[in-house]
Amino acid sequence: MLNTTARQQTAPRTVLVVEDEPTLATAIAQRITAEGWTARVAGDGASAVQAANQLKPDLVIMDIMLPVMDGLEATKRIVAARPVPVLILTARDDEADKVIGLGAGADDYMTKPFSMRELIARCKALLRRVERAKVIAKNAENEKILDFGSLVIDPAQRTVSVNGEFVHLTPTEFDLLATLARKPKSVLTREKLLEEVWDWVDASGTRTVDSHVKALRHKLGPNMIRTVHGVGYAFEPPSPAHADGE
Repeated sequence: MLNTTARQQTAPRTVLVVEDEPTLATAIAQRITAEGWTARVAGDGASAVQAANQLKPDLVIMDIMLPVMDGLEATKRIVAARPVPVLILTARDDEADKVIGLGAGADDYMTKPFSMRELIARCKALLRRVERAKVIAKNAENEKILDFGSLVIDPAQRTVSVNGEFVHLTPTEFDLLATLARKPKSVLTREKLLEEVWDWVDASGTRTVDSHVKALRHKLGPNMIRTVHGVGYAFEPPSPAHADGE
């Protein structure tokens, strides 16, 4: 069953809130409405998939632990049907859960309990990122392929291949990898990556960068992105003859 909360506004943003705790779901929906957006609430994963197909929301807030179908499976199905930014909510501060969630297609995560102010800030950043991504994609149409031998990144087609095999990356993972790969061996701070990839103007989401890097390493191997402790990350192009990196 879907609940609706809305404020009349010209072309309002539609946010699908997927949460099985009624009190929390209502609180999130009310806060979204206060921003002038439209909030729709689904109480389980299966209803969320159906709602996303019908509503075509601008953003999805997805709890991981859900009845009928869990949030990870629901996220996979929603993103596969139509690209949409997904913010996952998890009750455990477990890095493995976050990496799995990002690998399922989510763009960001928050650990319960959280402040509504931070939740809205994250939502605004994700919505800005969608608009920014359109500009980046347009600018990348004539960008040259980044060929590092065994690793090939095509900014125009938004594809990545390793040893000739295509690797599926989420939109955020691709943007993060491409941002690092455009400046090989150069160290980019977490704050700079937040600004370039997520369009954030503060450092509150540095752990999000860390989790996305771990997700990329899981898919591409541990050596392509080097950690510079206390600073950020650097892209290390694979050498013709593989050598172990950091």
